[in-house]
Parts: sequence; C-alpha cells; structure tokens
Amino acid sequence: MSRIVHRIASLDSESKCFCVATLVNTLGSAPQDQGAKIIVFPDGSIEGTIGGGKLENYTIQKSIELLGESNVESFLFSTINLQKDIGMTCGGVASIFFEVYNRNPWNITVFGAGHISQSLCRFLVKLKCNLTIVDNRREWLDKFEDISSEVKLVHLENMQDYIERIPRNSFVVLMTMGHGKDLPILKEILLKKIKFPFLGVIGSIAKRNNMEKELKECGVTEFDFICPLGANIGDNSPPEISMSIIAQLLEFKDKFFNTAKRS
Repeated sequence: MSRIVHRIASLDSESKCFCVATLVNTLGSAPQDQGAKIIVFPDGSIEGTIGGGKLENYTIQKSIELLGESNVESFLFSTINLQKDIGMTCGGVASIFFEVYNRNPWNITVFGAGHISQSLCRFLVKLKCNLTIVDNRREWLDKFEDISSEVKLVHLENMQDYIERIPRNSFVVLMTMGHGKDLPILKEILLKKIKFPFLGVIGSIAKRNNMEKELKECGVTEFDFICPLGANIGDNSPPEISMSIIAQLLEFKDKFFNTAKRS
C-alpha cells in the first residue's frame, strides 16, 4: 500500500491527470480488502488493483468517465450492489471513493506521424499538454525517438480503433498519409457523434468537399470538424503550417478551458 501511496504523490507532483479509486467499505463477499487502491489514467491504463473482474472494470470505466468531464466534482462516493448493478455472482455491496487529480489537462491526439506531424509535435512538446501520436507506420513513429519520453506513441494498423481510448476532453488532429486514412477516422467519430472540443483535418477546401460527399454516403449528417486546418497565416512549409495549427489550437484551448472554469 505504501508503494501506491508514494506513486500517487509522485504523479500529483508531476501534474499528471489520473483518478484514484479506493475500496472503502464492503458488505458480504467482495474481491479485495478494504483500502485497496487503483490508479486509472485517461487512456484506461492502470496501476494497482481493487480485485479485478467486473468490479474493477466498472471502476476503470467510471474513472475514465470522471476524467473526461470538465465540470465534475474532484471527489465522488459510489456504492455498488455487486450482483444487481454489475452482475457479479458473489453478491455483496462495495463502496468506492473516487479522487480525480488534475482533471483539466490539455490532451492532444494527433493521427499521423508524417512530415508536418514531425514538425508540429516538436513544437507541441514545448507546451504543457499530454500528447499522443497515432500512426500505422512504425518507421515514422520511430522518427520520434528523440522526442520527450512523456509523449505516447501508438502503432495501430486500423487507426480508427484508437478513438474509444481518447478522453472526450481531447483536441484531435488528423494528418495521416492522405484522404484514404483520414476519412475512416473522421467517419467513426462523426457517426458515433463523439464531441471533442477540437476536431481538425489537414487539407484544402476541395478535400473537405470530397470528404463531406463521401461522409453523406455513409450516413453522416453533421460535419462538425475543421478543414482546412490552422489559422490563415504563414506559407506552406511544415514549420509555418505547424505554427498556424498551434495558433488555432491555442485559440480553441483558451475558449474551452475558460468555459470549463465557469461551469
């Protein structure tokens, strides 16, 4: 227990975003002792355990939900009937105390690790944000070996499969190898009506028009995304395109977090 308490203190001192769930009370059968703790991060990764199985899965999903809300209380007490609420055969009742740490981080997920992403992400790591880069090309992700160890690199053949793991308060940027890879990701987000505070796709007005036409054929009716991407400044070189995108991201960031503070 002392190890996980020290780990929580360390993560908090580094301003990491995470949720700690503590099993504070049990009646009847329960899969773990009172006081057991689990640390849950926005992407669903964990440290520690409160017993595994359905109770732990419920706790992880609830923690991710809390981390994705902009106006949730920092503390939440939840009592669960293990049989009625989550279908555990052992019965019993468990009470869990959720503590949310640093719940308003600036999460940015960039799909694509190509030339512009290589430039953009090297600027982004200088800002205070949690950066994730997703690509289906290992060789391009490997080019980020010199970038901060805090950056999360995700190699995934079907990049759209990563969408469900993105915290809902994330800024999402699509700049993959081309239209054919951007479209499945965008389609998945729009068909599921997932509302990110920022969703942008690199490309021209012509590209946007083509994407809207194909999306309509797939049943999408709302086109809530930005394309072309970036402020209307600079030239077409990767560094200046990157700076124009960052200018736009900062503008949306200020609006998003100021709104969250007033909520």
